[in-house]
Amino acid sequence: LATGRSVEGRDIQLLRAGDGAAGKRKLWIIAQQHPGEHMAEWFMEGVIDRLQANDATVQALLKVADVYLIPNMNPDGAFHGHLRTNAQGKDLNRAWQYASIEYSPEVLFAQQQMKLQGVDLFLDIHGDEEIPHVFTAGSEGTPGYTPRVEQLENAFRERLCSLTADFQQVHGYPRDKPGQANLTLACNSVAQAYGCLALTLEMPFKDHDDAPNAVTGWSGQRSKALASAVLDTVAPMVSDLR
Repeated sequence: LATGRSVEGRDIQLLRAGDGAAGKRKLWIIAQQHPGEHMAEWFMEGVIDRLQANDATVQALLKVADVYLIPNMNPDGAFHGHLRTNAQGKDLNRAWQYASIEYSPEVLFAQQQMKLQGVDLFLDIHGDEEIPHVFTAGSEGTPGYTPRVEQLENAFRERLCSLTADFQQVHGYPRDKPGQANLTLACNSVAQAYGCLALTLEMPFKDHDDAPNAVTGWSGQRSKALASAVLDTVAPMVSDLR
C-alpha cells in the first residue's frame, strides 16, 4: 500500500488486506520495533499466512475491516543486529510522542499512514526477555482511557484465552495508574490519539511456563499459531470497535 524509508533508506513496507472501502474498520498490526525480538517476525508471518489462506473467517473479517500490517518497523536495526534500536540509536517504542524525520522516520511514517487511513484497533507485537508467558499490556494509564476501551480489552483477553492455552491474564507488566501512562510507547500513543483498543502483545524468549516444551521452548510455529488465534479473536469484535 505504501513504503516508508528508514534512517539509512531501507524500505518500511505497509501492507493492506482488504479493499479500503469507506466505512470499514481499520485494524493495525505492527512488529519488530525491537529487531532482536524475532518472535514478532514469526507472528507477522502467521498473520500473513492466515490472511492468504482466505478461509471463511478471514473472508468475513475482510468484508467489514481492512487489516494494515507493518511487518518490520526497524529494518536498519535488523540489518545491523541491534536488539532494540534503529540506526540512530533510538528505541522506536520510546519515540511515538516526538517522532522526527532525523531520529525516528520509521515511527513518523507509521503515524502519517495511520492519520491518513484511521485506526480502530492497534496491536504492537513484541517479545519479553524476562517474563516466560504470553500476555498483553493495555492503555489504562492514558488520559483518554474509557470504560468502553476497558471492556474491549477485557473481551479481547477473555476470547484469546478461550482460543489458545498459550495466552493468560495472570502474569504481565504492572498496570499503569490513571493518567500515568508513558505516551512515548506506541500502544499508549495510538490509544490516546484514536480512542481505540490498543494493546502491546508480548511473547517469551524463554520456554513458556504455561505450556512448556523442553524441545522447542517458545518457537516460530507457536508464534504463528498465536497470530492465527489473534485474528480469530478480533474477527467477532469488529462491529464493537467503533
